[in-house]
Amino acid sequence: MANFFFQFKQFTVYQDQCAMKVGTDGVLLGAWSDVSACKNILDVGTGTGLISLMLAQRSPNADIVAIDIDEDCSIQAKQNIAQSLFANQINVQQISFQDFLNSTKKRFDLIVSNPPYFQNALKSPDISRNYARHDNTLSYKDIFATGDSLLSKKGRIALILPSDLKQKVIDDAARANLYPSRITHVFPLPHKPAKRILIEFVKSQTNIACKENKLVIETGRHHYSEEFKRLTKGFYLDK
Repeated sequence: MANFFFQFKQFTVYQDQCAMKVGTDGVLLGAWSDVSACKNILDVGTGTGLISLMLAQRSPNADIVAIDIDEDCSIQAKQNIAQSLFANQINVQQISFQDFLNSTKKRFDLIVSNPPYFQNALKSPDISRNYARHDNTLSYKDIFATGDSLLSKKGRIALILPSDLKQKVIDDAARANLYPSRITHVFPLPHKPAKRILIEFVKSQTNIACKENKLVIETGRHHYSEEFKRLTKGFYLDK
């Protein structure tokens, strides 16, 4: 059974009300996303508020909007953020991405999401878990489609997705005039195939050479790699 809270260096994330718990995917995305020169950040499908809290810690001058369609997640994210050092930076809203798009005139320097990615899979009777895992209410393509209307001129979109979706995601982004600028292939162990990609998109293809690298999480069971420890050292208590 998952712990009902997760203690990081500068904040605590309670997760007993959320279907999807704190996991490596969210931590990776929160630590990897480029927050340089970001004044406005949008966290789509915030869940517990983990990624917003990480981005606030890394970018103290940024204003962050965190949205989630699920009522329980929104309540829990608000509580986690209210109890943190970053309460004044983060505005949590219970709203669908589509409704948010229609209700805001803000432009964001970074849109970040750990989106649902299960397609045509057997659903759970738990509606909240379906929101978190299945792409019926939100997919990365919905986020791509808003690039012109939500992104600032030099804005970027950062996602974490299964590795086998890489080419499909890049092709879908190109149809929305978005282009990959950074890709990190995430390997659970050195001898295992990559399971995730961290991928960043920008609006202009001009002078953009996509930078690709790899990240190994563990060198052996419970022995984290040096690059993983460097990436997450500002957050995990034991790093």
